[in-house]
Amino acid sequence: MKFAVVIFPGSNCDHDAYYALKHNLGFEVTFLWHKDTTIPNDIDCIILPGGFSYGDYLRAGAIARFSPIMREVISFAKRGGLVLGICNGFQILTESQLLPGALLKNYSLKFVCKDVFLKVINNNSPFTSFMKVGDVLRIPIAHFEGNYYADEYIIKQLEDNEQIVFQYCDEFGKVTEDANPNGSLKNIAAIVNKNRNVLGMMPHPERYCDPILGGTDGKLVFMSIVNFLNKI
Repeated sequence: MKFAVVIFPGSNCDHDAYYALKHNLGFEVTFLWHKDTTIPNDIDCIILPGGFSYGDYLRAGAIARFSPIMREVISFAKRGGLVLGICNGFQILTESQLLPGALLKNYSLKFVCKDVFLKVINNNSPFTSFMKVGDVLRIPIAHFEGNYYADEYIIKQLEDNEQIVFQYCDEFGKVTEDANPNGSLKNIAAIVNKNRNVLGMMPHPERYCDPILGGTDGKLVFMSIVNFLNKI
């Protein structure tokens, strides 16, 4: 199995994702350039990394959505390929309409960079298959536009279809207003599409894959992907 990490102008977590996958976890991984117009046939999962693609002009992810590579990513996802969008990658996924809703500016109107706790709400997805419902992960965030918003109809669909994957919580797994770092509706930290092959999450799992960085809970996301692919 093989991962691919897309590089956009302004990406700053592309090499973090590459390092975590290749050196911390030992998986095969390659880069894709934003102007690429093809995706190699041997790619099993594409990662849209964090950063500030195209300087976040207009709004985060709005310009990256029109990169040549995104036409291929959209087609890849529609064929059932796994796509993981992290932070700015999540924003790009909503702009591309691969995921519903939008990421607004944080409720505090400040950039937030800290560790948060995530509660596993759904382990019936390729990205959480190595976890248990109710597990609590500690993962870093670093964003200014991480406030997940959607209308009432979409939120109900997300709940009814069990598309909410992670919610912000306290260290004991309680989903509270105080544990919400950005104002996201329903404390949403990550969602999947209806087919469960596309995940968007604001926290950065790639930053907690090495003990020297202070945590390894991020490994569970990538190990889940591999666990899922090994069962196909």
